[in-house]
Amino acid sequence: MSYSLILLAHGSSDAKWRAPFERLHEALAARMEANLKLAYMELSEPSLESTVAELAASGIQRAEILPLFFAAGRHLRKDVPAQVEALRSAHPSVDLQLLPPVGEHPAFVEALAAVIAEQAGEALPT
Repeated sequence: MSYSLILLAHGSSDAKWRAPFERLHEALAARMEANLKLAYMELSEPSLESTVAELAASGIQRAEILPLFFAAGRHLRKDVPAQVEALRSAHPSVDLQLLPPVGEHPAFVEALAAVIAEQAGEALPT
């Protein structure tokens, strides 16, 4: 079964805002074997809709969507699930799954804590 992981960012009309997400995608794509895509929920291309359409056209059968959000606010509770449902209807050949936001993953919390502690001039206890 062919698989893709979609990194989903919010989106912005400001190219400078998008640059860190594009750098992250490029760095990870070079290091990972998985078919890794970057998409935006709104205001930017590639959109989630165009990304899923591209994956469906290329024969991808399963895709997981990993939101690059700190928490599940309104967008992740309502807007993105509605987008995913519409995409499931439009592309029934692709099994789409929405994952919890990256900010809820324990490894993300630890990485963020390390950055904050470093900025405060402290070391985290191990």
